[in-house]
Amino acid sequence: MRIVHYVNQFFAGIGGEDAAGTGPELRDGALGPGRRLAAVLGDEHEIVATAVCGDDYAASHPEFAAELVASARDRGAELVVAGPAFTSGRYGMACARIAVAASEAGLPALAAMHPENPGLGEAAGTAVVESGATSRQMRDSLDRLAAATRKVAAGEQLTAEDGRIGPVARTNRLADRSAAERAVALVLTRLGGDRDATEIPLPDFDRVTPAAPVADITEAVVALVTEGGFVPAGNPDRLESARASKWVRYSLDGLDSAESGTFESVHGGFSTQWANADPNRILPLDVARELEREGAIGGLHGEFLATTGNGTTVADARRFGMEWAAELRQQNIQAAILTAT
Repeated sequence: MRIVHYVNQFFAGIGGEDAAGTGPELRDGALGPGRRLAAVLGDEHEIVATAVCGDDYAASHPEFAAELVASARDRGAELVVAGPAFTSGRYGMACARIAVAASEAGLPALAAMHPENPGLGEAAGTAVVESGATSRQMRDSLDRLAAATRKVAAGEQLTAEDGRIGPVARTNRLADRSAAERAVALVLTRLGGDRDATEIPLPDFDRVTPAAPVADITEAVVALVTEGGFVPAGNPDRLESARASKWVRYSLDGLDSAESGTFESVHGGFSTQWANADPNRILPLDVARELEREGAIGGLHGEFLATTGNGTTVADARRFGMEWAAELRQQNIQAAILTAT
């Protein structure tokens, strides 16, 4: 098969964080780890091009995936492979988005990342195989990815034995035992000491290590972000009051306070009466301006970012957070104040 392989700016040899804003492009042949992948795949398959995008750009411009997949199809791609992304969150998100976009375009697709990569939640049932935690496991990760690529190219389904991880599309099948028999067997297994045995694995939420403190907050530019459904009066961009599918941004230029009638909260799940009487209760713009005037902070970012936390899925919330982080990094923001309900 003709394969297009996706890597980020680092593994493409463009640069590190200084090049994280690099936009999407397609380059001829295999680059970086793609050369090893091509060698392991052998003559049966060919990496005709490498798709590249910077991690920050990919996190804040989700449309990049469809653009690259369209370019890959123009290049004659028959299969799209992404990664391995290890535990790099922005890279993992990009790999997942590329694989999903390819699948939606009718192309077989496969991504590789560590099971703890937050991008795994973006895969939406697309095939993902396990990689090591860091690039020190690159060789073994590429060997597993190559083996899985051969199976996908042959039209075969990946299983846990192939290293498949993440959500798998549900299919109906006839069980070999009745529900009552399985329930009794599970009880006996639990009584036997296996407290984790289950037919329905529970979600395993990742733990996020807090960032280091800001070295000098008096020199830092600080952003205000919120999941309080905080929007201009009238909700011009129709941010959802529950189960948000997006986030919004608005300017704070020229504003010293969030006044009633100018801003409102559309958050469902609690009474917004007092929040709308004084919107600074949701977005503390008045106090932030005081800190700015006093020199307690270096400055206030000219925009705020907002979404709604009510009923929002973990996968969407994780995506919003990563997109916010990428956006603020691009603007050279050193700290953010996140207000929640």
